[in-house]
Amino acid sequence: MIFDFFLVLPLPEQKINQNKTAILWLVFFSIAGILTITLYKDGEQQDSGYHYLFARWAFRYPEYFVSVWGRPLFTLLYSLPAQLGYQIARLSTLIICLLTGWQTYKLSDRLGAPKSARAIPFLFLQPAFFLISGTVLTEPLFALIMAIVIRIQLSGRLLLASFIASSLIMVRPEGFFVGIIYGFFILLDRKSQAGLPSRLVKTLVLGIGMLVWWSAAMIITRDPLWIAHNWPPDWQALGKANGTGPIWWYLAMLPLIVGPLLLLPFLIGFKHLLAERKFLAGLSIFIILLCLHSLMFWQGWFGSAGYPRYFVCVSPITAIISMTGWNVFEDKLTRHWQTLVPFFSGTLFSLSLVFCIFYIDGWRSTRDAFAVDEMTAWLKNHDIRFKRLITSQAYMRIALDRDPLENADFSSHFGKNIELIAGAAPGTLIFWDSDTGVKWYRLKADDIDGAGYTELRSESYSIKGYLPWPDWKLFGGPRYQTLHVFIKPEIRPEIRPEIRPEIRPELERNK
Repeated sequence: MIFDFFLVLPLPEQKINQNKTAILWLVFFSIAGILTITLYKDGEQQDSGYHYLFARWAFRYPEYFVSVWGRPLFTLLYSLPAQLGYQIARLSTLIICLLTGWQTYKLSDRLGAPKSARAIPFLFLQPAFFLISGTVLTEPLFALIMAIVIRIQLSGRLLLASFIASSLIMVRPEGFFVGIIYGFFILLDRKSQAGLPSRLVKTLVLGIGMLVWWSAAMIITRDPLWIAHNWPPDWQALGKANGTGPIWWYLAMLPLIVGPLLLLPFLIGFKHLLAERKFLAGLSIFIILLCLHSLMFWQGWFGSAGYPRYFVCVSPITAIISMTGWNVFEDKLTRHWQTLVPFFSGTLFSLSLVFCIFYIDGWRSTRDAFAVDEMTAWLKNHDIRFKRLITSQAYMRIALDRDPLENADFSSHFGKNIELIAGAAPGTLIFWDSDTGVKWYRLKADDIDGAGYTELRSESYSIKGYLPWPDWKLFGGPRYQTLHVFIKPEIRPEIRPEIRPEIRPELERNK
């Protein structure tokens, strides 16, 4: 059925029909996105949940609106939908992705690309884009603004494009480097009749976003150095907080950034656009961010973690490049086997979609939400009351809708973390897991028990994906997870169910 949809989808040349085709693509991917949000209740990484918590509680703690990690513009835009719950906030991201799809289509149309509506599947079928289109992460918003900026620039309004580009710093750190690129665009603008001093003055427009952020932080916190004081501790120049990788890491990640089946069209399109000297703004931004992220992860600068999702920021550019390469391939194919063109297009999109579906289903960590929901229901059914909640995962706080500031200020230092939980007042509930809690904070269930807590319940889970997966070391297979609930009571309670014995051997084998 999916293959038939791709195969018969009309792709006429007339602009009005391209609009209709684009809408059909957006409807299709909106349905796919809603299904994804329904089936997978959380993102594959903790960042999605923490960004949601920042947005949901920003009205109580206004400093969240100007948080360095939370990103001011992102938090502001999500603060209202976040009041309606996590799933509504995730749906907001899907809407942003659909808007990005429309802007990418209009950008490709502006570039004069044939069958320009196909820019939308070339966008959504990027595995990293598809994966986070239903999460609460900052990259999709950056991509939307990026597409708008390039469209405006191509229309000849460079100053307006630079003004909008200045807001990117309030969405992601990459906005700083995009601002530098647009500074060069202004200085080297051949169409401008102004002299170099005048063009230097115009570059100041790129600092407006940073000025707005600083002003808002000053008003809210009364601290003129708030941004420096709020700087995340693991974002140090040489911190290597998230490890390092080889300089060619992101080249190896291109199949997950572009798509394994779309990689060849991407390379063809890149070569073609470079040779024709077209879309140089997009190519420049992609190349610079590729070099930048490669260097950062290689040296471990500013907590760079080597995630493919960072390149969702430039996903509209990636889509245009891939679509260009596919159009070049189709032109050559049409000369010899015109009747096979729809078949090849349908096969390309269908198999790419299948890969994206398997990709999102293979992330084991997305399944933790099912276990957390079950444990949360148990807490509520047993009317477990507590004064403070300490958790190892963001979704635990989301499920219980608790204030993020009551959580302990954990770090990777074991001794300090023990002191934090040992010093908590009676009535503190600790909701812990055997994966994130151990990897991030080095605290195991025995450590919590030894810090003066009573275990209310410990439950082990083996959670399978919706699709058949081999049990690989880092991807696919069942998710083995153990959740613990501890409390620091005045009187030790009697509720303490045992771990299901049938799952213990599996957990031991898969440690």
